[in-house]
Amino acid sequence: MNGKATTIDREAIVPAVVGAIPSAVALATGHRRIAAALLALPVGLVAFFRDPQRSSDVTPLDEDTVVAPADGKIMYAGPAQPEVAPEGEWQQISIFLSVFDVHINRAPYGGTVESVHYRPGRWLAAYKFESAFENERSDITMVRTVRGEERRYIFRQIVGLVARRVVTRVMAGDTVATGERIGLMKFGSRMDIFLPPHVQLTVESGQRTVAGETVIAQWPGAAR
Repeated sequence: MNGKATTIDREAIVPAVVGAIPSAVALATGHRRIAAALLALPVGLVAFFRDPQRSSDVTPLDEDTVVAPADGKIMYAGPAQPEVAPEGEWQQISIFLSVFDVHINRAPYGGTVESVHYRPGRWLAAYKFESAFENERSDITMVRTVRGEERRYIFRQIVGLVARRVVTRVMAGDTVATGERIGLMKFGSRMDIFLPPHVQLTVESGQRTVAGETVIAQWPGAAR
């Protein structure tokens, strides 16, 4: 984002070191041009873990606004898909992250973490329907009371074909703000958000999202 700082997440250290080994070997054996070319690997790995500042880091969001938890493309927005959503009545927004997207994840809506449930699984391509319930994932349930109404929702980190690890940095009892960082997913992956039926969705399939900035839904009572 223009005028906003970008840092590198600490998860980049090990991949960058490992990725630099081929270049170091080439340099040690006198292959300078090859070594220079191979530097693209660790540089690309470091870039994957970039963590740009977003507007939600500077300006608190109102108590009715839900923002995108990830950069990417909306795969689905509408009534919850069978087999994908948790038990109960939900609306669903699914975001696909390519390897070129920022992979830092943020809370779509502030509140208290009620539970975090990690489930190991497969590594199907994240754009496949089956990835939502067969892949490795972490389900985060959040709750918040606004104007006497208890608001509960769930969002899910799902790894994909290239992604092989979910990193969740919140636990039950933690309080987070809307748009606050909660972890990341290593390489191409997917985020699902499950909201109650009365919440108004403001995005549609095919739309691009920016984590912590793109408004994806509004709870009733939001100031227009």
